[in-house]
Amino acid sequence: MTQAPFQLQPHNPDVLMCIANLSNDEVFTPPELVNQMLDTLATSWAAANNGASIWADKEVTFLDPCTKSGVFLREITKRLVVGLEKQIPDLTERVNHILTKQVYGIAITELTSLLARRSVYCSKYANGIHSVARKFKSEEGNIWFERTEHDWAKGVCRFCGANQSEYARGPELETHAYRFIHGGNTTDLFDSSTGGNMHFDVVIGNPPYQLSDGGGTGSSAMPIYHRFVDQAKLLDPRFVSMVIPSRWYSGGKGLNEFRSTMLSDRHVRYIADYPDSRDAFTGVDVAGGVCYFLWDRDNSGDCEVVTVTSQGRFSASRNLSEFDSFIRDNRVLEIVRKVGSHKDPQFEELVSARNPFGLAAAESGDSKGDLILFASSGDTRIRRTWVKKGIELIDEWKVLLSKTASEHAGQASRDGTKRVFSRVEVMPKGSVSTDSYLVVGPFRTKAEAVNATKYLKTRFVRFLVSSILLTQNISRGMFTFVPAVDFSREWSDQDLYKRYKIDEAQRRLIEATVRSMDEADG
Repeated sequence: MTQAPFQLQPHNPDVLMCIANLSNDEVFTPPELVNQMLDTLATSWAAANNGASIWADKEVTFLDPCTKSGVFLREITKRLVVGLEKQIPDLTERVNHILTKQVYGIAITELTSLLARRSVYCSKYANGIHSVARKFKSEEGNIWFERTEHDWAKGVCRFCGANQSEYARGPELETHAYRFIHGGNTTDLFDSSTGGNMHFDVVIGNPPYQLSDGGGTGSSAMPIYHRFVDQAKLLDPRFVSMVIPSRWYSGGKGLNEFRSTMLSDRHVRYIADYPDSRDAFTGVDVAGGVCYFLWDRDNSGDCEVVTVTSQGRFSASRNLSEFDSFIRDNRVLEIVRKVGSHKDPQFEELVSARNPFGLAAAESGDSKGDLILFASSGDTRIRRTWVKKGIELIDEWKVLLSKTASEHAGQASRDGTKRVFSRVEVMPKGSVSTDSYLVVGPFRTKAEAVNATKYLKTRFVRFLVSSILLTQNISRGMFTFVPAVDFSREWSDQDLYKRYKIDEAQRRLIEATVRSMDEADG
């Protein structure tokens, strides 16, 4: 067989900018975003190697452990083809070296393995007649896929936590048991083409984000992207860079340990944060936004955090471990620091946990009941004997607060502002609520409950909550940065600005982020 000659020809438009995403959880990465990540990598490599170019080093190895379109490997290859020209002048020899010795991928499905090979080798078969590689003996080359099964234990996969009822599938369907996070030695996958002893200098990619746990979708589904990050570090690469949802900043199922590890890891040297995921992925709305990070094994220090919005880029060097949750906007961080310097008690202590009275959202109530029941389907009454917990709160003054944010996480209204809370009002004595609400209190008097309600409606408070609210689910933890003040008096935004020394620029930021919530609309 005679193989086609190698050519690098630009295409307009780039096909990898045009293909549809698999889902919001398995998102194809735009070439523009990939190249921003590669620029960040190149800058860090040069800083650690006396200004040397990573693209001019023929020994550096790259792994995308979750390749879909092959865009990471393709863009890396393009840069290496240019950077290695002086060392390997012959183009065919240079391409063969790069594809067989430097770039590797593990596909997430059989379909994406073919797509990735087509992007990188110009053929879905690495050893095909149209492949630009010349020395592969196998069809897969260095872009590998083999169907992997989950390892079930008590109804869940012991590697990724997938629910057996959802993912125990026949051979005609994908298992979504991603090889990279399902045990075994990843480097062994490529031993046949490398002669063994494989080590990767750079692990880079955009992993799948979550799996259904049988109980819902979106923020209620089970995240898995953190498992790819953890596994990548175990390979002991020089750098790790991945695109992941930003929900790890302050929430997410099973992410507490990951969040703590990331925030305390001084080797996380760069984070580019996109509060609106559509600024990174055109047409893809990931609740809470997305980010990419660069982890540098051999260098530690503060992290450069760049917030990217449609209004511009805002950058600052930060110690990520300053707070238990990550504040994404550097401008917000300064406000939180000012508020925290007062050492006030935390308002969080006044907020109930989820479902304070043990009553389901679908509770039907009883019109002859002796208690008021606040329910999202319509307020009614209920019998005291039906209340399962929170008995001590029933006959106290308190405040009702909806646990679902008024806007989709990360998104503002058409004028660019958020309301944050859907419903805030006083709960009289002799009242309870379903699990659609949180309860704030108790308060000694009706006046204190009224003042607390007005306090929650201030832009100041809702701004502090929104700073770490990355899904539509409001919880007690979202009030971490809200101070508890004296509720024997009424508080306005102007009072709070003065108390916490909020300057004019910071006031403008607050008022451009959160809209007024007066008596007419709430």
